[in-house]
This record gives sequence, structure tokens and C-alpha cells, in this order.
Amino acid sequence: MTQNNFLEAPFPQPIECAEADISGAKRFFNRELSWLAFNWRVLEEASNPRVPLLERLRFLSISATNLDEFYTVRVAGLRELAIAGNSTPAADGLYPAQQLSLIDTDARALMERQQSVWQTLRAEMESEGIAILTHKNVQEADHDFLEQHFLNQVFPVLSPLAIDPAHPFPFIPNTGFALALQLERKSDKKPLQALLPIPQQIDRFVALPAVNGNQRFLPLEQLLLLYLEQLFPGYKTKGHCAFRVLRDSDLEVEDEAEDLVREFEVALKRRRRGQVIRMKLSAGAPPGLRKLIMDELPATDEEVVDIDGLIGIADLKDLISDDRPDLLWPSFTPRVPERVQDHDGDMFAAISKKDMLLHHPYETFDMVVRFLTQAARDPNVVAIKQTFYRTSRNSPIVEALCEAAENGKSVTALVELKARFDEAANIRQSRRLERAGAHVVYGFIHYKTHAKISTVVRREGNQLVTYTHYGTGNYHPITARIYTDLSLFTCDGPLGRDATKVFNYLSGYAQPEKLENLAISPLTLKSSLIEMIRKESKFAEEGKPAEIWAKMNSIVEPDVIDALYAASQKGVKISLVIRGICGLRPGIKGLSENIRVKSIVGRFLEHSRIVCFGNGHGLPSKKARVYISSADWMGRNLKRRVETLVEIKNATVKAQIVSQVMAANLADEAQTWILDAHGKFTRPEFDPKDRPFNCHRFFMENPSLSGRGSAGASDVPKLTHSND
Repeated sequence: MTQNNFLEAPFPQPIECAEADISGAKRFFNRELSWLAFNWRVLEEASNPRVPLLERLRFLSISATNLDEFYTVRVAGLRELAIAGNSTPAADGLYPAQQLSLIDTDARALMERQQSVWQTLRAEMESEGIAILTHKNVQEADHDFLEQHFLNQVFPVLSPLAIDPAHPFPFIPNTGFALALQLERKSDKKPLQALLPIPQQIDRFVALPAVNGNQRFLPLEQLLLLYLEQLFPGYKTKGHCAFRVLRDSDLEVEDEAEDLVREFEVALKRRRRGQVIRMKLSAGAPPGLRKLIMDELPATDEEVVDIDGLIGIADLKDLISDDRPDLLWPSFTPRVPERVQDHDGDMFAAISKKDMLLHHPYETFDMVVRFLTQAARDPNVVAIKQTFYRTSRNSPIVEALCEAAENGKSVTALVELKARFDEAANIRQSRRLERAGAHVVYGFIHYKTHAKISTVVRREGNQLVTYTHYGTGNYHPITARIYTDLSLFTCDGPLGRDATKVFNYLSGYAQPEKLENLAISPLTLKSSLIEMIRKESKFAEEGKPAEIWAKMNSIVEPDVIDALYAASQKGVKISLVIRGICGLRPGIKGLSENIRVKSIVGRFLEHSRIVCFGNGHGLPSKKARVYISSADWMGRNLKRRVETLVEIKNATVKAQIVSQVMAANLADEAQTWILDAHGKFTRPEFDPKDRPFNCHRFFMENPSLSGRGSAGASDVPKLTHSND
């Protein structure tokens, strides 16, 4: 490993920073601008020469999808506050209107950069035999194929719309994409304005027959421009432009709704008709069309972004094909843990041997599915309880729970209706579960249930044994292929009892008492975190080793950040791996000189939440206190969601988290960005001949410690030596 290794490197020299008053708002970074900085890092991966070409295209697409969601939720909310005259500043002291202005400047630069990156990637793709055409450079030989495709696959779905007093401007839904047209009748030159909505049900890119082995694609809107005369016979085109609309996508639900499912169905319909929050429009659009669109939507100049390039960058993911493995990451097949194989696939036998922690996607998520499928078919299983925040459309987990209910087992499913953008899918799943005979619970109106818990109660001899799964990610087999998450399987009595108490809290609203190995929000998680941070400070005051390692998606909660600042001032060494939003300012003398922050953006999406406390012994140490969690350190997670913080007691699982998972994340160089005191992330520079340490590659090549079976764990490499 090189000097860029975060794990072994000394803490950087702190800087003097007068603006970061220890008690003032400037001790925090702005949440929204920090999120934009994360999306800049995602976009920069699209220009990373170490990343295969089509994977770079994927990063570009992800950056656009991320930005769309940011606008429809975060920017929409800020705008509502600004319009209402809200004068409450964010933690960093910025008012809603100030934040909106800064966001607009940064986001426009980001969108401009997206177009620049796309042009670069497009040229590289063409050199690799993948061409993206326009209607102007389609070859004559292609017209027969394209016309047949248009008539058979596109034309039946289109709805060309004239705009005149008898045909008012239609409603364009959220993410709606359309062509606006200026037409002229050939017979008498009478003008006509029209819209041609582009159906989202049709592939965005039309694949043309290959030429000399080269792939060619034509965007759907370019195909439509070729055949406008078939849509508007007798007219010729005088001008055109494309536009795409984003609308406010926050849901408003009545607090006292008697039928929560019905209320959400109504709210989902309202979401489609939310106010325009941003519109992308072809640069150089005819003035008349521009005015028509802006007046009718309506949209203001501040909400319009002129795009000189491709509108709908997010759709570029459709060009990523398994047909070109040479332009993708090398294939990777997730492992089945040896311990499960040793027990012929019997999950209960493997778990009863000892606790097992799986690291997804390196260990297959199929083990979570198998756990529930086996439970559904096991005659000794009497009850299953399961939380759902997000899952796939044809979820094998829902399938297993339905089978269990139909087999006469007691099945309770806690379905979170407020999982943003998955509300409709969750309503469908809940109705399916109810039809199968499961008890479906929707939890709290004011709190989202974000905890990831599953329990299986099994009769073994004359006693009931509870097998429990705690996760840091969703029960979603598709995202589990690319999200890094932890899955703890245990039949430990205290952890089983804790899980049951949480389910009783969700279904009966009775606050759990005397949790043995668990803290939950909104009740005890935040206070427990702060208390453990303070304990680490006391160890530092006593002259003992004092250290904290933590990994999560985001950290913005002011009280937790202030507790970390106070610990830093006492001498606690704090290393944070924060993928996304970071409101904490590291490396400032007198405030955070003992805190350092890095972000990892790479092949897999870092999603697991972990915190390790040296407990008076530094890190790594066998005596450390180690936790996995469903919660980021944000106000919403600690105050307005039901979340879990699970202490890991099993020695092997602790060693796996500290000396494998966290150590590798801290040691990563290849995918790392370092945050400085001014809010700037920088990527370490390497000699092209170097092969910097890549934690994702390490995890793909090395099995998890607790999943080892009869082969033993002695040959599993560790990155650090224990302090004990």
C-alpha cells in the first residue's frame, strides 16, 4: 500500500480556520451542497480511466438519476419553505432562499459537466464500435428498417396533440418528456403548434442492424423527427424542441387518515401533478415554443435549464449491454458461505452453530431468501415476522412469506408505506400478503420504519428458538447485487427477544423496555451514540487509547457532530467513512483536528452502517465495542424513523467487522476521496504503474471471516494487527 493509505497514514496537520467558530453555525457544512459534492464524485467516476467504458456510462446515468430525485424532493421542499417566507436557517446558518441560489449555481455547472462527459464518452464508444446517431445522419439503407420499427413498435402508442383553443395544452407528468413542434400546412401555410409526448413505455434507444460488427442506436426522439409527416399528414416542420419536466414529488398525507392505504393511493396521484420544479429544454428552442411551454406548464426562467446536448441523461443506462463484456467490470459471482455449504444449505443448522455475518454483495443475498424460504417450508417453524422498507417487484421474500402464511404459519409483515418512490409497490405487496393470510401492519403515521429485521420462531424439542436476521440494507435482491451491506444471522436469545420487542412496538405501539443488545430510534439510539462517544472522551482524559471508527452514508445531525467535536478536542482519534452527505468539518485546529473523513465511490455502492469504539483499548481491539445499524446519523433517522443499532458480541463477527470490513475501507486508496476543512474532496494521485489498494477487489477475493466453515479462518488475510 502507498502513502495514500488512510488506515496507516498519520492524521493530517490541522488548519487554522477563523470562520469555523466552535460555537457558530460555520462549524457545519451545508447538507444540500454536501449532497451535490457527492454527486460530483459520482460524475467524476464517469471520467475515471480505471473504470471500464460502459461502467463509466453507468456512473453518468446514475449522476443524472440522483440529481432528478434531489430536485423533486430536496429542492422542492426548500422552495416551499422559501415561498412560505420561512426564516429558520439550516444548521450551517443558510436560509432556504440562500440555499436555493447556491444549489442552482452548482447544479447548473453539474448539468453542463454531464453533457461534456457524455460527448467524451460518446466519442470513445464510437471508437469501440458503438455509435449514437441523429435523424440527420441515418443512412438511406436504414430507412426501411426504421420505418417498419416506427409503424409497428412506436406509432400505435403515440398521441400527437394539436395546441389550439379546441385542444388545450395537456398535462405533462413528473419526468414527462415531449417534443414541441411548429408546423405549417402545406396547402395554405396555416401554422399549427403541437406536442408529441414521448412514451416512457418504449425503449429510449432504437437498436439498428449492426454494420461490420458495429452497434448503432438512434434515440427515440430522433426517430420521431424522421416520421413527423406520418403523424401530421399535410404539414411540414418549421421548428421543434424537446423538453422534460420534473415536479414536486413530496407526499402530503393527512395525519388522521382512517384508511392509510387509501390515503397513500390518493397522495400518489397528487404527486404526478405536483408543481414544476425544473424543466430541461433544448438550447436554441424557437422563442414561440419556449414561451408556450413555459406559460402553460407553467415554469419560470429560474426553473428552466437550457440543454445543449442530450435531454434525459439518466436513460443512457439503457445502452449498457452484456453483449460487450470487454467494456464492463469483470464478471463476479457472489459466494455461498462455506458454513452454509458444510450444512448442505440448511440455514438453521449453520446459524445454530454460531452467529454468521454476511457481507453483500460479496456473499450472496440468496442466503437471506433461503432463510425465509426454508422457514416457510419447515414444519417446525411456527411464526415469521418481517419488516419491509423496499423490495423488488416480484420479491422472492414476499413469495416466501405468502407460502408460509398459506402453510398455516403465523406471518406478520410490517410494510412501510412511506418508503419514498416505492409507496405504490409496497401497497401492492401488502395486498398480496393479506390475500395469502398474513397479518400486515403499517407501523406509525409520523415515523417511517427503516429498521431491517426478520425473525423466525422454530420449535426445537420442547422449546421455541428465535432465529433473527438484522440487516443494514433493504430486503431487495436486485439492489443487493450492487449495494454493500451487512446481514447478521443469529439465534442468540437476547437479540431474538430484542427483535420481538421491536415488532411489538411497531404493531402495538408499546415502547419496549429493557432492550438487552439493541438501541432503537426514535427512543434510545441517538442518546446511546452520544453516550458512547462521551465514554471514549473519558478514556482519552484518563490517558488511555481512545478511538472511533464509523462508516455510513451521511452524517448531519448537529448533536452527534458536536459530540464528535468534543471528543476530538479531548484527543479521541476519529476516522469516518462517509459515502454521501457530510455536515462535519474535519481537520480544524481547536475543533476537529483529530477527525478525518473519506468517501468511497466505486464499483459497488457503499451502504453499510458501522460504528466501532476502542473502549479504552484503541482500534482494532478484541475489547472494542462494535455495532451495525440501519441508521445514518441524520435527524430523520434518529428522530423520525424506527431504526436499529445492534451490538455485536460474537468474537469472530467482531473481528470480521473491525479487521476486515472497516480496516479495508480505511485502507482503500483506489476509490477514495479525502475531505478537507473547506469542504473540498480530493482524490489521491497515483503513478499509472501503481495498483492502489481497492477494498471492493479485496472483498471479492477474500471470504468473510464468520462465514468460513470446516476450512477454517486462519488463511483469511487481515489488514491490521490487534492492539491487544
